[in-house]
Amino acid sequence: MGDAHRIGIVGLGVISRAYLDTLAVHPDIEVVAVADLDTARADAVAAELPGARALRVEDLLAAPEVRTVLNLTTPAAHAEIALGAIGHGRHVYTEKPLASTFPDGRAVVDAAAAAGVGIGCAPDTVLGTGTQTARAAVDAGLVGRPLAASAVMVTPGHERWHPHPDFYYAPGGGPLLDMGPYYISALVQLLGPVRSVTGAAARLRGERVIGSGPRTGERIPVQVDSHVSGVLEHTSGALSTLTTSFDGVATTAAPIEVHGETGTLAVPDPNQFDGVVRHFALGGTDWRTLEPSAGYVAGSRGVGLLDFVHADEPRAGGALALHVLEIMTALLRASDEGRRITLTTTVERPAPVPLTAADAWKGRLSM
Repeated sequence: MGDAHRIGIVGLGVISRAYLDTLAVHPDIEVVAVADLDTARADAVAAELPGARALRVEDLLAAPEVRTVLNLTTPAAHAEIALGAIGHGRHVYTEKPLASTFPDGRAVVDAAAAAGVGIGCAPDTVLGTGTQTARAAVDAGLVGRPLAASAVMVTPGHERWHPHPDFYYAPGGGPLLDMGPYYISALVQLLGPVRSVTGAAARLRGERVIGSGPRTGERIPVQVDSHVSGVLEHTSGALSTLTTSFDGVATTAAPIEVHGETGTLAVPDPNQFDGVVRHFALGGTDWRTLEPSAGYVAGSRGVGLLDFVHADEPRAGGALALHVLEIMTALLRASDEGRRITLTTTVERPAPVPLTAADAWKGRLSM
């Protein structure tokens, strides 16, 4: 109580800046160590952070001053880094997905339980006022009994803006494992856990061209399906249809819609913390905008880690991340095998987030 929670960050790529913008200035967090395969990059980031050391990855995982490892490596390394940190008795909060395969994700969660340490995992965007206001509306019965939902993510591909997009098209990547965690985590928030999935997937082309940065014009191979569609059968009986694509250009579809007996909700992009939630009531004549009524206000990347170190039951926790990972990997397997797959995991919906000011946590550490 009263001391900042000390974290070490492994992986200092593009997404790390968004986390640092939140965490480096928060009074309850102290970044004490950073590590990256690019040692010059680690040195440069450490120089920005008073008291932080640039370390080798293996030294950071073992550093006694680090209580939680923030794992921002590429998906293929998530499990290895998490297991290494857990082996040294560290808590872990990782970028999504929890791991690139379900067995690896299961190993991480089991190892954390055996070691008595916590596991948290992005996305934390679904803890913002956008998804949480929609969840509050569902829970209040604004759409009546939920019957179905749709979730749509269509983009021409991250190689257009990311200078090193290779991992998006390698095993552990693709539109589902990269962007699916946002949409599926939101669907679980809204409608509860999933019991089975079916799916279909395709690949438009075998290579991509990098569109920005020092490698502009370089061609990279596509090793994964780049358009994935699926149906998620929730334990409640509701059905969600999901489309994630790196092969389309644009869409006019709402990111998520929830349909019930007495109304429909249009839910904003779950890759963002806020956004407009709209409601169309049965018998109504137009959409109406709902005022934000739940969620972390003005959220930004790292809010999930703050929740993780403050809450007794973190809302972006390992059980949810493992369930989301199984949904995604089972959907890909269902596509390959042409059949419905019943899941082996389930999860309780995380506790809803009351409408919470960004500075509400100060001085209330629980971990």
